[in-house]
Amino acid sequence: MKNQNKKIPKIRFESFEKRWESYQLSEYSSYRRGSFPQPYGNKEWYGGNNAMPFVQVVDVLENLRLVADTKQKISNLAQPMSVFVPSNSVIVTLQGSIGRVAITQYDAYVDRTILIFEDYISQTNKEFWAYTIRNKFEIERQKAPGGTIKTITKEALSDFKVLIPSYSEQSAIGSLFRTLDDLLASYKDNLSNYQVLKATMLSKMFPKAGQAVPEIRMNGFEGEWEKVKLKDVTESIEYGLNASAKEFDGENKYIRITDIDDVSRKFKEDSITSPDINVSECDNYLLCEKDILFARTGASVGKTYLYDIKDGKVYFAGFLIRARIKEKFDSKFIFQNTLTDRFTQYVKVTSQRSGQPGVNGKEYGGYELYIPKYKEQQAIGAYFSNLDNLINSYQEKISQLETLKKKLLQDMFI
Repeated sequence: MKNQNKKIPKIRFESFEKRWESYQLSEYSSYRRGSFPQPYGNKEWYGGNNAMPFVQVVDVLENLRLVADTKQKISNLAQPMSVFVPSNSVIVTLQGSIGRVAITQYDAYVDRTILIFEDYISQTNKEFWAYTIRNKFEIERQKAPGGTIKTITKEALSDFKVLIPSYSEQSAIGSLFRTLDDLLASYKDNLSNYQVLKATMLSKMFPKAGQAVPEIRMNGFEGEWEKVKLKDVTESIEYGLNASAKEFDGENKYIRITDIDDVSRKFKEDSITSPDINVSECDNYLLCEKDILFARTGASVGKTYLYDIKDGKVYFAGFLIRARIKEKFDSKFIFQNTLTDRFTQYVKVTSQRSGQPGVNGKEYGGYELYIPKYKEQQAIGAYFSNLDNLINSYQEKISQLETLKKKLLQDMFI
């Protein structure tokens, strides 16, 4: 690939050199809206023998595909009053979530909120065309107040200008982005599967309410678990530092509720700050191994974070509570307890007080949990820690690929 300018994208495959041709959208492709008989609520328009997929805005996904099964099926009676679209057609939504583009993967009829592209001026690669249209709508979205396109008419599309390379270059670009999309879809499927696995195992590897042993147990372990309170497994439960944040000083990090990722429960390092205070006098607020933080107020009450030594020198803020786990208990096991439905329910019930929802240190200390022998704690903690690492690795891969794709979309199209 190489850099060029004017009617040539910034990044280009080496074998292509010709300038791209400029067209008005209406000049390059014809297009029309879908249709559907009125009123929408007439049951005769839906289902029955020979019913076909009926595509509405809700059926158009973000990945240039339709849902596998449309929400509605159009009846044989209504089909002559709608618009048929064969598979491998490019469509775009004009209402609701405006600008969603798809290449249809099956024959269907489409609603009036959908625009269909037909009869191109020359041979056209559908992936390339779909991304071209999506990019045009993204430009409109960036120009719109609040970043939202309120409405766009079929006629307004005629003002769009598109730049088109040769069919072979279109195909090369389309193939690249299809490969990226397929890889992203694969990573997202794997991520979803591992997230479901974790949720399932959390519900089965910790005792349910009223039970003293879990439904699933690792080989080699037996006997009932001991019922304890969180305060029984901690050396201390303490509140955080009462200090504002300042620009990161390169060494001392400051973790607040908003710095804990809602999903991964990792320390987010995209906007690191330092505590605006003399840290030499704040050693008691410095996190150590086996420390678990609990959000104590607001909408994030109950959110937790297990300190990771790789996070470096971290001080914790005042709206967080630190539980320092005793040496004879496994902190990873205790932390995973805080991700169970049982803990979530405890926080929900406990925080229902007047004013802003909250759980204080004493209340967190009163949370009851079941504890096995130390070796079983270690085995369970390690299992979920490994599963978390796997989930995080897929999240990072997805983030990296999406960043790469965004960059290529900016630089490989004009």
